[in-house]
Amino acid sequence: MRSAIHPEYREIVFRDKSADFAFLTRSTLDSEKTVEWTDGKTYPVVDVDISAASHPFWTGKGRVLDTAGRIEQFNRRYGG
Repeated sequence: MRSAIHPEYREIVFRDKSADFAFLTRSTLDSEKTVEWTDGKTYPVVDVDISAASHPFWTGKGRVLDTAGRIEQFNRRYGG
């Protein structure tokens, strides 16, 4: 087995700024940004656009689109 071909597996913080939510886990991702965690240690941080704290499916704040209005508009435009 060849040595030194795998990326480093380390602790990293994933942060969802829109929900003010962060969690510490392990990953092979790397980041230049760092953050001090609650245990006093400094970890690399990766900012994510959406997480379980901000996703509409998990928060129950989903939006209902007006699909009936869109279908009627399509039919008016293109003569369905």
